[in-house]
Amino acid sequence: MPTSATIKLFLTRGDAKSLRTAEISNWSGKAVAAPRTEFDDLLAREELEKSGVYILTGTDPESGRPRAYIGEAEVIRERLKQHRAKEFWVSAIVFVSKDENLTKAHIRYLEGRLLAEAGRVNRFALENGQASGSRLPESDREDMNVFFSRIQQLLPVLGSELLVPLAPALVGPSASPPAPLVCRIKGARALGQPTPDGFVVFKDSTAVLKERPATAARQPYIVKLRQSLVSEGALVESGGFYKFARDVEFSSPSAAASVVHGGGANGLTEWRTERGEQQLAPATKG
Repeated sequence: MPTSATIKLFLTRGDAKSLRTAEISNWSGKAVAAPRTEFDDLLAREELEKSGVYILTGTDPESGRPRAYIGEAEVIRERLKQHRAKEFWVSAIVFVSKDENLTKAHIRYLEGRLLAEAGRVNRFALENGQASGSRLPESDREDMNVFFSRIQQLLPVLGSELLVPLAPALVGPSASPPAPLVCRIKGARALGQPTPDGFVVFKDSTAVLKERPATAARQPYIVKLRQSLVSEGALVESGGFYKFARDVEFSSPSAAASVVHGGGANGLTEWRTERGEQQLAPATKG
C-alpha cells in the first residue's frame, strides 16, 4: 500500500505543463520534468549533471498508442542529448538523487524495476522492453525499492500514468476486490470495471467478431476504434470472437460496451453484475 507523502511541486514558469521539479519530504530524490519544447532548458538544469533514470513519453505514430522509452545514465544530460533524434517523445521526466549517492548499479536496478513494472501495467508500448538490471546488496536493494516507490508516487503528479494500473487500486485494510461487471451479447462475454479515467475491459474478455450492418454508416468511430485495437494487437481473433489480449482502458463504459457489441451500446445499462443488476445507471426516482 502506498505511504502518505507531502509533495513539493515547483513550477519554474508558473505553468503546470512547463518545466517543473518535484520533491517528497524526507526523500533524497528529486524529479525534473519538461515538455520537448523546453528541451534545451531541461538540459541546462544542474540536476542533469548527475546520475539517474529518465522516461521519455509520447505516442506511437502508427498505432496511436502511448509509447515510452526508459533509460539510465551516469550523466543524464549527455544521454538525453542522444535522444533528440527520437521523434515520438513529447515529454521527459528525470529522477536523480540530491545527495549524489546513486551509483551505476543503483540506476541500472531502478531502470530494471521501471521497465518491469511498466511492462506489467502495459499502458504504454515500450521502445526498450528489456534491461540488464543489477544485483545489489540487500540493504541497497531495499533503499532502491523505496526510491522506486517514490517514483511511482510522483509520476502521476507530473502528468504520466506509465506505472498506474488500469484497474483502480484498493485502499484501506478492509478493502476487497470489487466484483467485475459483465457485458454479454451473442455469446461474447466481457468483464470490466470503472476506473478514474473511464472503464477497463479485462484481458481474455471477448467481443463479437463482426460489426452490425449499420455501424459503419451510423457510428464509424466504433469501427475505427475496433480496427485500431486489432492493429495494435489488443484484439485478436479467436474461436469466432475477438479476444482481448490485454487489459484495455476506454474513455467511458459506453465506448467499452460498443467495442464488445460491434455497434452502439449504452454502457450504463449494458455493464451489469453477474446477477443482471445495474450498478452504473443512475437511480430512478420512485
